[in-house]
Amino acid sequence: MGTPCHFALFDLKPGYRLDLDQLATRYRELARTVHPDRFADASEREQRLALERAAQLNDAYQTLKSAPRRALYLLALKGRELPLEVTVQDPQFLLQQMQWREELEELHDSADLEGVAAFKRRLKAAQAELDVEFGECWDDTERREDAERLVRRMQFLDKLNQEVRQLEERLDD
Repeated sequence: MGTPCHFALFDLKPGYRLDLDQLATRYRELARTVHPDRFADASEREQRLALERAAQLNDAYQTLKSAPRRALYLLALKGRELPLEVTVQDPQFLLQQMQWREELEELHDSADLEGVAAFKRRLKAAQAELDVEFGECWDDTERREDAERLVRRMQFLDKLNQEVRQLEERLDD
């Protein structure tokens, strides 16, 4: 028997739309039950198992709370592992990526904090749109290829978002 499904750990049915507050609450409850402090007087084996369960729980939580990681995980559950680096057969989005990259570059050069904030808002809106689109795709088995394309877009936006946060930190210093 392999590792239990991330969703099963939290008593959830596999699906894209999750109540993140409920997930966080459930995570905290479960984390308390496997916390190493509770096993201070237990055997070495029990301590090791508790550590493994805690790590497993944490990994499952990190995966499920992140939209792109949750989407990728769902595809993997369906037996459709996405190659990590893939030539994007998505020319429209490729163009969009290049525009965003150029814009981020300019914001970096001009150290424009307000511009960065506006860029971040547009990025959030784009992520929210993808979130809805993937949710609809996921519910429709005929649209699995669309789902894969959307996951790649989600991954890109997630990475871009991290870069924006790093830029903000540098400009704040």
